[in-house]
Amino acid sequence: MKVLVTAATQPEIKPLMSWLEEEVTINGQIEVEVVITGIGMFSTAYHLGKYFAKKRPDLAIQAGIAGSFQHSWPIGETVVIEQEVLGDLGVEDNDQYKDLFDIGLWNTDMPPFTHNYLPNTSKFAQHLRRARGVTVNMVSGSAPTIARLEEKYQPDIESMEGAAFHYCCLMEKIPFLQLRTISNYVEVRDKSKWNIPLAVTNLNNTLRALLQEIK
Repeated sequence: MKVLVTAATQPEIKPLMSWLEEEVTINGQIEVEVVITGIGMFSTAYHLGKYFAKKRPDLAIQAGIAGSFQHSWPIGETVVIEQEVLGDLGVEDNDQYKDLFDIGLWNTDMPPFTHNYLPNTSKFAQHLRRARGVTVNMVSGSAPTIARLEEKYQPDIESMEGAAFHYCCLMEKIPFLQLRTISNYVEVRDKSKWNIPLAVTNLNNTLRALLQEIK
């Protein structure tokens, strides 16, 4: 079985990469390749498109840290993103934001969308909490922006790459899994409340355990 593990930045999965240097194959049958795509949707789409043009993994995993809209979810928890939406691809109509579905440039359920979102029905990692993701070009750090996203999309997790990953995998019909570990809450920006080291540690422990469990 061939598995692609992709992340926006190397520090997010550096512990896994160090482990993989010693584990050429896992359980004697899992081959893992790592691709660092860079930050953001366009960079993610480019690097995944380039990779998928040459190789077709049996499973693609995107891993990274992220902010959570759910303050009851603990920092350090790893979740599986079961659906993604694009949070800032659209227009401003006076004081109202409208996405491309709202203004009719995109049609509901046009491939690979399902009711305006990008789904993932993967059965991997069933023990992890399922979450809704929103992907943005600018990380939310003000009350009006956060309120807009929550009112329109009811997201649980915010990232800058998730939707691009879902889109590429769905279009290419490649089984996939997006893992996000909570490093902070989506609120008025205050990095003193973040815990990136804990999130990175827990993310990589989850990745390692998952790879060892895949048959």
